[in-house]
Amino acid sequence: MELKNCAAIITGGASGMGAATARLLSKKGVKVALFDLNQEAAEKIAADIQGIAIRCDVTHPASVQAAIEEAQKQHGPLRIVINCAGIVHSRRMVNQQGSMPLDEFRKVIEINLLGTFNIMSQAAAAMIPLTTLGDSGERGVIINTASVAAYEGQIGQTAYSASKGGIVSLTLPAARELAQFGIRVNTIAPGLVDTPMFGQLSLEARTALAAMVPFPKRLARPEEYAMLAAHIIENPMLNGEVIRLDGALRMQAK
Repeated sequence: MELKNCAAIITGGASGMGAATARLLSKKGVKVALFDLNQEAAEKIAADIQGIAIRCDVTHPASVQAAIEEAQKQHGPLRIVINCAGIVHSRRMVNQQGSMPLDEFRKVIEINLLGTFNIMSQAAAAMIPLTTLGDSGERGVIINTASVAAYEGQIGQTAYSASKGGIVSLTLPAARELAQFGIRVNTIAPGLVDTPMFGQLSLEARTALAAMVPFPKRLARPEEYAMLAAHIIENPMLNGEVIRLDGALRMQAK
């Protein structure tokens, strides 16, 4: 799909991989709408890229519906969706305080997995009536964000790994379902990415994490996620695929 003049929404677009992707797509002529709960941060990014910021809670259908309608009102037909919204979580199923509260597990699943599906399903519904583009007959592209934790979840990552594993597993059936409408679905599974979360760690901890990556021996940059997302959009044969972005990293148990 040609990027120029297409309208895109990016969830979790106020920081990290979402913000980097918003900046890159904007440079390529994409009209970007940032969906985030952090309205202030999203508005700062939007101002830099001449995009728009819309407050959206991905776990609430009405919030998503309203946000998509507003994005299309301002930017036109929705063609590109990139799901970067999510939370990290680390807690053993059973620790000294007892078993993990079910509500804690449920929250991670609700935001990371159900939130992704909520955006996907409503965005796809908005794309289906659109006219097709180009020789391939595309109507839209959806890119989700999983994690290498979906494959090599570490101790303390049961909730997080389950949420990201769900995203991996829904990729192919979603792509098969939406194929008849010319809508592609792919997932990026990043490894260790230098996001604000890692910025809170000490230099010693960051160095130790970087040493785990075979090559290049460093944390991935959010801009590298953005580069891959842009390529997925532009390459029509990428469909139903989960692509690891991890420098050949395979996580150990802890």
